[in-house]
Amino acid sequence: MDFRLVELEQWLGAQFPSLPRTLAPASADASFRRYWRVRVADGRSYIAMDAPPGKEDCRPFLHVAGVFAAAGVHVPAIHAQDLERGFLLLEDLGETTFLDFVGGHDPGAAYSAATDALIRIQLASQPGILPEFDRALLERELALFPDWYLARELGKQLAPADARVLRTAFDALLANNLAQPQVYVHRDYHSRNLMMSEPLPGILDFQDALYGPVTYDLVSLLRDAYVQWEEAQVLDWAIRYWEKARRAGLPVRADFTEFYRDFEWMGAQRQLKVAGIFARLCHRDGKSGYLADIPRVLGYLLATCRRYVELTPLARLLDTLAVK
Repeated sequence: MDFRLVELEQWLGAQFPSLPRTLAPASADASFRRYWRVRVADGRSYIAMDAPPGKEDCRPFLHVAGVFAAAGVHVPAIHAQDLERGFLLLEDLGETTFLDFVGGHDPGAAYSAATDALIRIQLASQPGILPEFDRALLERELALFPDWYLARELGKQLAPADARVLRTAFDALLANNLAQPQVYVHRDYHSRNLMMSEPLPGILDFQDALYGPVTYDLVSLLRDAYVQWEEAQVLDWAIRYWEKARRAGLPVRADFTEFYRDFEWMGAQRQLKVAGIFARLCHRDGKSGYLADIPRVLGYLLATCRRYVELTPLARLLDTLAVK
């Protein structure tokens, strides 16, 4: 028996006394959280979040929801909460993600709205409100690549010389990432967490937000693990963001070439992390579906490494390891 679901049903009964309702799974998640769409007999629809205490904590979600809402972007309203039991009742932002939408529609308006919302979040940034995206965390993320993708997925241990190549590349990426101006960072600002809602976009899965590098969310959006765009399209959207960000007074580089280098190097850090996370989701958590997205992520990484002299040793190492 699903005891969490029974407990959630009882909690929802207290929120909607005497009103029949139905529950259906609303979305998959890489964490222990589960989401249910609650349809009430009077026509209203909500999303119930089940975050098991001891494995998940609703408080960061509530905190970041308040921070982002104050920035003027569309995050789900909180209609009810029970932090002790790990339940939230949220506004339903609909069933169409950006990923669902772009398969058959022009993505231009959606991605313009997404970069506008990103700029509003970044303009609201203040130190001390969200935890810092510091070197220790960036390092832990990079370590996922050798620990989970190379060792567990590929079954390969690095020779000392190869480990030094990887360490040198990590240090170069970290130096760039940490030198970038700091803003609020969603950390998973991509097509599966942006909704085709009104106002556009609805923003989900922001509970892990930090204060970190200014290019992080843009590269999450444009070098997406789940949908790939032509390089000319990525460049066009990046330029449009950069122009809007400069006009808004955000601390992006004055020279676009330097900004784009920061964007790509931040992307390399994220792509190494994501490959490791997707391998971990498979081998630790039994979620093998994420493996199909690793080649796309590593394709971004290899293309970036081949464009910069400092990263070409890493590109050669990845080729030697048959990383594709």
